[in-house]
Amino acid sequence: QVQLVESGGGLAQPGGSLRLSCAASGFTFSSYAMSWARQAPGKGLEWVSGIYSDGSDTYYADSVKGRFTISRDNAKNTLYLQMNSLKPEDTALYYCAKSPDPTLTHPEYDYWGQGTQVTVSS
Repeated sequence: QVQLVESGGGLAQPGGSLRLSCAASGFTFSSYAMSWARQAPGKGLEWVSGIYSDGSDTYYADSVKGRFTISRDNAKNTLYLQMNSLKPEDTALYYCAKSPDPTLTHPEYDYWGQGTQVTVSS
């Protein structure tokens, strides 16, 4: 069965960095686009970043552009999110999600991980 397991969350100071990972199994990882989304306390789900199945194209929400970098290692079936210059407003539960297609064409996702908590505070 499809499994997405996020890790790498934790507490960071403003201006600091964290690297999230999402280990995928149960499907052909290299055939599907992937994304990161987050949900802050009391707020709705916010899409953060997406990457094509072959890594050739990446997309970012304006709120994280220039600070976050999405990448993937298809040989390791792993998705990453490098988060730099963290701000308190980046505090959220971060999820990885599998797209049903290779190029983020479909507006919805068919599988989600359980999330990893990121807290940015001094």
